[in-house]
Amino acid sequence: MCILFKLMLLYLWVHWVNKGSDFVTGGSGNVTSGTVFVNGTASIGKTDDNFICATLDWWPPNKCDYGTCSWERASLLNLDLSNPILLNAIKAFSPLKIRMGGTLQDKVIYETKDDKSPCAPFVKNSSEMFGFSKGCLPMSRWDQLNVFFKKAGAMVVFGLNALSGKTIGSAGSATGAWNSSNAESLIRYTFNKGYSIHGWELGNELCGTGVGAKVAPDQYASDVKSLENIVQNIYRGFEVKPLVIAPGGFIDTNWFAQFIQRTPKSLQVVTQHIYNLGPGNDNQLINNILDPSYLDGGAKPFRDLEAILKNSATPAVAWVGEAGGAYNSGQNLVTNSFVNAFWYLDQLGMASSYDTKTYCRQTLIGGNYGLLNTATFVPNPDYYGALLWHRLMGSNVLSTSFSGTKGVRAYAHCSKQSQGITLLLINFNANISINVRVATEGELAPRIKLGNTSREEYHFTAKDENLESQKVVLNGKILALNSSGGIPPMEPVNRSITDPIIVAPFSYVFSHISSIILPACIN
Repeated sequence: MCILFKLMLLYLWVHWVNKGSDFVTGGSGNVTSGTVFVNGTASIGKTDDNFICATLDWWPPNKCDYGTCSWERASLLNLDLSNPILLNAIKAFSPLKIRMGGTLQDKVIYETKDDKSPCAPFVKNSSEMFGFSKGCLPMSRWDQLNVFFKKAGAMVVFGLNALSGKTIGSAGSATGAWNSSNAESLIRYTFNKGYSIHGWELGNELCGTGVGAKVAPDQYASDVKSLENIVQNIYRGFEVKPLVIAPGGFIDTNWFAQFIQRTPKSLQVVTQHIYNLGPGNDNQLINNILDPSYLDGGAKPFRDLEAILKNSATPAVAWVGEAGGAYNSGQNLVTNSFVNAFWYLDQLGMASSYDTKTYCRQTLIGGNYGLLNTATFVPNPDYYGALLWHRLMGSNVLSTSFSGTKGVRAYAHCSKQSQGITLLLINFNANISINVRVATEGELAPRIKLGNTSREEYHFTAKDENLESQKVVLNGKILALNSSGGIPPMEPVNRSITDPIIVAPFSYVFSHISSIILPACIN
């Protein structure tokens, strides 16, 4: 009887272990093998330590797209800064870069003590550019935002109104010099209050053919020089000054080349925007997100900007200042669900491979593409992917390739604040699990001889295998906030380095392998 009882316990234990390993094996289905090859002789790019960035926008609650109003109270002017989830979500990054700006930023007036006119909000008006009147930022709200960002430990970039003083013609050309007086008042007020600003960005989507309006590259360069002079004057005597950033729009190679040529000393960061998935109402959005060949086209803007910068005399670096994938606020249950990770994480890997220093996701909260749910503030699946990237992926980018089957993306960086490398593996296949082996060039010592024979793995899958789910599963457990609105811990599973990394269908895996020591990762 005793032996029978022990056998039953053994059976239950084996069944539990096998059940718990489903998140690794992917359950039933086809299995194939592949190899990820990492060249560690030298890095191919270098990101900022704080590569992950998110945006906050100006859109009021009555901003609607395709009959849906998805912004609620997520504007810089009305966002609930007392919400504990919002605070915890930002603090978890320690720090998170936040870019404040968007379409309406070139219609914002900053309240000043000398201005006697009322500080009015945006009002919907179909006859106005972008469908809204000009709006005003009260200094009381600016104070609240800065107090909150300091508490949250955010690195703040603020987008300035670049159309002030300009005349907009019938074809959208904005002519005349930038009237910087209102912006200068805001910058001086911010400085006098002791608020920390990581960067001042001039304008939103006014480059090239523009969105709503456009500014010629020579005039834009002149305006940026005016901003640089203001920053140098106000922050005189400070060794570290805010970055001067522009133009914050879609890349037009001729326009960008001319603009960068004319700003060799006044510009520190060149920003571009990415919406390569098309409109938010596209019924092929999920298919495009899950098609690696479609996503391959996303490399061109990064490649183009990298080439322009390399061929110029500027010390300026490349950022993605805004990227929502699908424009006009995204699509509910797509750009705010698990499936969007296949676009977003691929973008992070791709951008860093082309020496992009920072990548700002549209949005932190707001619309249907936020890292946080617009109504509840609860993190959407991409929040956790962004957070783990921030914690694991170091700044040195490694050349990485994958062989063995189609539908797999592989990226590798030197690990962050620890030795070794971190891999990101994305399986776009619906029914195939991939057993992945790791091969390297330039490895300095046999892995097993270093004494660490295991690696850490983080397997992300959709709840109930529903790609449109807004809940994500890590290593078999649903990630959920605690009772205080705190971000849950993300614990890895340990696997032997002699075993393959098993990437389940429609999943992605981060793997930290501390025993792989490469020359590119030695400072």
